[in-house]
Amino acid sequence: MDYYEVVKLIWGALLCVLFIGLGLMVGMDMGVGTLLRLVGRNDGERRTMLNIIGPHWDGNQVWFVLGGGAIFAAFPTLYATSFSVFYVVMIMLLFSMILRPVAFEYRSKADSRRWKASWDWVFLISGFVPMFIYGAAFGNVMQGVGYHYDWLGQYYQDETFLSYLLNPFAILCGLMAVSLSVYQGGAMLMLRSEEPIYGRARRYAMGGGVIAALLFVVGGFRIFSMSGYVLTGTVDPAMAANPMHGQEVARVTGAWLAHYYDYPLLWLFPAFGVISMLAGVLSLKANAPVVGWWGGLGAWIGTIGSVAVSMFPFLMPSSTMPDESLTVWNATGSAYGLTCMLIVVLIFMPIILSYTSWCYYVMRGKVRVEDVVQDPHSY
Repeated sequence: MDYYEVVKLIWGALLCVLFIGLGLMVGMDMGVGTLLRLVGRNDGERRTMLNIIGPHWDGNQVWFVLGGGAIFAAFPTLYATSFSVFYVVMIMLLFSMILRPVAFEYRSKADSRRWKASWDWVFLISGFVPMFIYGAAFGNVMQGVGYHYDWLGQYYQDETFLSYLLNPFAILCGLMAVSLSVYQGGAMLMLRSEEPIYGRARRYAMGGGVIAALLFVVGGFRIFSMSGYVLTGTVDPAMAANPMHGQEVARVTGAWLAHYYDYPLLWLFPAFGVISMLAGVLSLKANAPVVGWWGGLGAWIGTIGSVAVSMFPFLMPSSTMPDESLTVWNATGSAYGLTCMLIVVLIFMPIILSYTSWCYYVMRGKVRVEDVVQDPHSY
């Protein structure tokens, strides 16, 4: 196997890891924001919820930055095309995420019920919208995105941004991502809070886990009748990063299941996802939030892994010009660039995991409403 092919495969796997980390860590914070008005019934309880994620949310944003940075550095063709095709959606995502740190800083600046209630709604929006877009993006990519290139390499968009957001499968995937974030956020609240926040968070987290499992199964059955993409000609995995030639792609119904039929062991990915969701729900029901939290990690591994297995080697298929679809083989950077970035990841990924673990260890324990209310430095 050629070295360039190996390093491309490594970066494809690393991209999945980053997406899993993003869904788990950022999704947890987003879930707490979505639940703020549902679980917290008064100002003290809502402030307690914010202080539970307060020490961690900005650190968890590293996964969001890493995901975008990895696409930029390792998959430049994918970055240029996807961030342009999804430009309006990306702006919506960024603006909704910008609202969250603003809400953290401004919510308690005025002692007004209306003022605080307004920022509570901002937390809900900035929690729900990013996770919905995150899930919907996977749904859009699996269906194929309307774009093509001209002979100069300039991309052309063939669909409106509304069609990316407002089609049934994308909505299903978006709601599943929101449900998983609600589950993860609820599990985090159970870990760090007491009654009555604990009990309410438990109910919403269990509901989120069950809904996510149902939507995942429904989406899986939908893929049986969905048109997927398959490489039909001989492809050089070490090909240059040029989507305009070097591959032949056909659009075939049920093609996203081909790898599962060829390698039945891969069915472990979707099975692991569903089992993790349901086992996590049972753990929360049994008042074992630590096990439930780790069940959320299994759920993200199962869902993102299932998408990766289904689509490999495709990254963003083109529904209008399938031969110009972006894959792991034709959308990556140079072997030198991928090698340098791999060295950086091997150095800094353990550092990120270490300081994240240390922060959670230092901030362990329960956050009590009375302590938050009496502390002038709390959110």
